[in-house]
Amino acid sequence: MSKVIDIKGILNRMPHRYPFLLVDRVLDYELGKWIKALKNVTINEPFFQGHFPGEPVMPGVLQIEALAQAGGILACATHEDRDIIAFFMTVNNCKFRKMVVPGDQLILNAEITKVMRGSIIQVHGKGTVDDKVVSEGDFMFSIVDRADVK
Repeated sequence: MSKVIDIKGILNRMPHRYPFLLVDRVLDYELGKWIKALKNVTINEPFFQGHFPGEPVMPGVLQIEALAQAGGILACATHEDRDIIAFFMTVNNCKFRKMVVPGDQLILNAEITKVMRGSIIQVHGKGTVDDKVVSEGDFMFSIVDRADVK
């Protein structure tokens, strides 16, 4: 059974807001294992005004941020009984393989590769467009109670 999380559910789980929220919908996930999310790439994105006018390309760093956000949603979903937030700690082994342009649907796949002390989670993320890998990397998150952040 598919577990979709719409934009309202994402906004309830993530502290990010426009223009920094880069996940439009969660298409499916398995708690503690993996997530598949979606970023619709449109010409209306503010970064296309400068990257690059006349030849718009989604910056690789924003692809990595989108993957990290999907991984953060997954990491937090492993503790749905707590009011928590996932803080992005590290990124390693990033690779950019193909350009992402307006009109693309960037599919954000992430899977948990390791859980340490229950509050540190490692994730491997892969972004695809038309089933071709466009970017990937390894991420680490620290899970923190929201009350401890304020």
